[in-house]
Amino acid sequence: MGSQRQRARSAPVGAGAQGAAVTYDALLDEGRTLYPGVRIGRPGRSRGYWAMITALRLLRVRYHVHLQGARHVAPGPAILVGNHVHLLDPVMVVMSTWWRVSAFTKVEAFEGRGAAFFRIMGQIPLRRGDPASTAWAMAMSRQALAHGGMLGIYPEGTRSPDPGALHRLHKRVLIPVLQANPEVPVHAVTTAYRRRGRWRRVEVSVRVSEPLALPVGTADAQEVADRMRDALLALGGQRYVDRYARDVKRELRAVRAGAGARHQHG
Repeated sequence: MGSQRQRARSAPVGAGAQGAAVTYDALLDEGRTLYPGVRIGRPGRSRGYWAMITALRLLRVRYHVHLQGARHVAPGPAILVGNHVHLLDPVMVVMSTWWRVSAFTKVEAFEGRGAAFFRIMGQIPLRRGDPASTAWAMAMSRQALAHGGMLGIYPEGTRSPDPGALHRLHKRVLIPVLQANPEVPVHAVTTAYRRRGRWRRVEVSVRVSEPLALPVGTADAQEVADRMRDALLALGGQRYVDRYARDVKRELRAVRAGAGARHQHG
């Protein structure tokens, strides 16, 4: 356990590491200006990260994690691209591997009741549809990789409304990250949950692929996204829904609201 943490701290850094320590504080200041009144912590470098991971391992009382393929991930920077079926997907990965992973997280999460958790985990806030926020998050992600950490991306953009389905991947963050870090290994990561009864532990399957050979420098964005989609489907065994999960969830909410209104007037 201790050796794994030491490898994460002392791992060789990726491209862009030169001067990283100098510019990180400047990026933090820029982030605080970008998100006034929001405590964003220290993305990628939280001092409380390892203590939080230690505490999170208490979740093993409730969740039994089956981890496959972690040996494919070498010490040092890596980009982990995952499906998203549960709030705890990133937690299931890091509490089983002792990897330092910083994931892009909607900024609203830093403003709610669980904000302290996201700060301590060193997550990277991102405001959807905001070019300035996106540019800042990209710069901060490069800092995380340069510091020897790993970057987590969940390109479905929100939790899937159907755990058995992978929805269309957003390219707005995924493709620029891959293009900016062509030398960093990319792995698909899938998570699935199975309940065996109310009082028994939830069975969690976490699978990690070998490094993916994505045509980032030679293919267009859609082909790269399609290759990433295919890797996730092959690894996790989900079916594919060629719609954004956010749109599907919006429709489901409208259907439920309509059914509730009819029930009230029935």
